[in-house]
Amino acid sequence: MPSLIAEKLGLTLPIFKSGRSGMKGGKPPVHRDPRFLTSGSGKLTGFKVLTNISFELRTGDRLGIVGRNGSGKSTLLSVLGGIYEPTEGELKVDGKVRGIFNLSLGLNNDATGYRNIQMLGLVAGLTLDEIEHKIPEIAEFSELDEFLMMPVSVYSSGMRMRLLFATFTAFRPEILLLDEWLGTGDVNFRQKAGRKMQEIVEDAGIVVLASHNHKLLQENCNVSVWLEGGQIAMYGDTQEVIAAYEDQQAKIKNAKPEEQQSPLKAIEQSHAE
Repeated sequence: MPSLIAEKLGLTLPIFKSGRSGMKGGKPPVHRDPRFLTSGSGKLTGFKVLTNISFELRTGDRLGIVGRNGSGKSTLLSVLGGIYEPTEGELKVDGKVRGIFNLSLGLNNDATGYRNIQMLGLVAGLTLDEIEHKIPEIAEFSELDEFLMMPVSVYSSGMRMRLLFATFTAFRPEILLLDEWLGTGDVNFRQKAGRKMQEIVEDAGIVVLASHNHKLLQENCNVSVWLEGGQIAMYGDTQEVIAAYEDQQAKIKNAKPEEQQSPLKAIEQSHAE
């Protein structure tokens, strides 16, 4: 049975070749983000992207991730998907993980559509026999027909997206990580892609979905985390988390400039309340 457990995860990314505080002329910013790390001489050495992230997911859980741009949503998905190794805490994963983050990446222009399907399948951890078994499904869904025998370099952007979408969604994981809900192509294909996305979400043992579409999260996720400044401001029932997040965003929007809080101050206030 798949499970995904994060215990006080943290991620610090190094900053290389920076001058004092990374600023031209060596002058530090007036209100520097406390997540920046400095050496004794004042040089920027790193940035704490994520801090103290903890949650536990079991079979059937669908976790939503909500937060403003730059809050750490995509980075957290990258850590859960093994793209980044956490620098603090522990990540326990039981089950095959598949992350669908960016459909503009991953194709070899010189290879045919069929060969790209094989390469993407191997990267996903499938055997050649397993990939061959999936090819008819991918070919039918992509609607690319004879173009699958041609190099990807001749594909239009829409054809490339069809191939990637059909391939990625054919390789079903036990733990699915999604950065926004995917849909591509013309109206008919988008409708078909939407149905496919719903299908793989229902089939997966665990789903983690980062999105700015709150209605989507409310419809598909039983629990959610609200990230602010790379930290969890709130974790719990999706309806309650989104209500709290939207309330905070409304307060920020309506506040006077001198009354607006930094993300980290917002976390402190939410915890105090």
